Amino acid sequence: MIFKIKLIIDDENNKILNKIIKYLFTKSLFNKMKKDFISIIIPYHKKKIYFQDTINSIIKQTYTNYELVVIYDDQDKSELKYVRSVLNNIKGKKIKLIVNKKNIGVGPSRNKAIKSAKGNYIAFCDADDKWKINKLDYQLKFMKKNNLQFCHSSYDIINKFSNKIGEFQVKPILIYNDLIQSCDIGLSSVMISKKLMKNYFFSKLKTKEDYLLWIKIIKSIKRFRGIRKKLISWRYLDKSLSSSNKQKVFDAFRLYKNHLNFSYFETLICVFRLSLNSIIKKKNIYS
Repeated sequence: MIFKIKLIIDDENNKILNKIIKYLFTKSLFNKMKKDFISIIIPYHKKKIYFQDTINSIIKQTYTNYELVVIYDDQDKSELKYVRSVLNNIKGKKIKLIVNKKNIGVGPSRNKAIKSAKGNYIAFCDADDKWKINKLDYQLKFMKKNNLQFCHSSYDIINKFSNKIGEFQVKPILIYNDLIQSCDIGLSSVMISKKLMKNYFFSKLKTKEDYLLWIKIIKSIKRFRGIRKKLISWRYLDKSLSSSNKQKVFDAFRLYKNHLNFSYFETLICVFRLSLNSIIKKKNIYS
């Protein structure tokens, strides 16, 4: 009788023990997933020609523990069906599509996507750029090894046909005085911790909204680490917003004067220096 009672107690203890082990194991896996989970954010605005290539470069990543957050930012919904079809064809991935009722701009769209992001790392990608197959894996390991909250990488430059037309090599270490003179960070190469990102937001500027954000962040963390390895392909398009020289100059002026509170004279000097460095950089890249 005593022996039977002991068996019952042992069985009950085993059940409890198994439940505890299962709980701890599940919690450990969840914490590990949460620790290494990446939210990839892509704003979409009239990029139908390149969108599939961009998505292909993401779903082929060697690192697979991520979610994809696409935000459709166009009052014209004519391409929405296409975007849905591309995303619906992706199997076994966490996909989220956010549809803006009206066009709010690339900066506010990214902010909206970031709020819904579940990862504790954020990786940005524009809807016409492409990632190298090991981009996420290489960058995440680099960040962990060096205890970083922000990093970016060198990149290839491609044209509308995806042919390489140049490349840009980043500095291993970038400080405020360097960044304020030249925008050397490719947005689609950036990975940032969600913990850091929640203290900042993209502005409503039509261009340089990312540049302004990087300046604000570097003032806080003092320096950025750059990966010399080229992890992305940045697409240079003559008709894209990023190629509008007049808009760039206008937004640069607003950036220094209105957002960073520089004096009128300081603003003029910075805009001139930024424009000159941009011309020199393009000449070196494409020569």
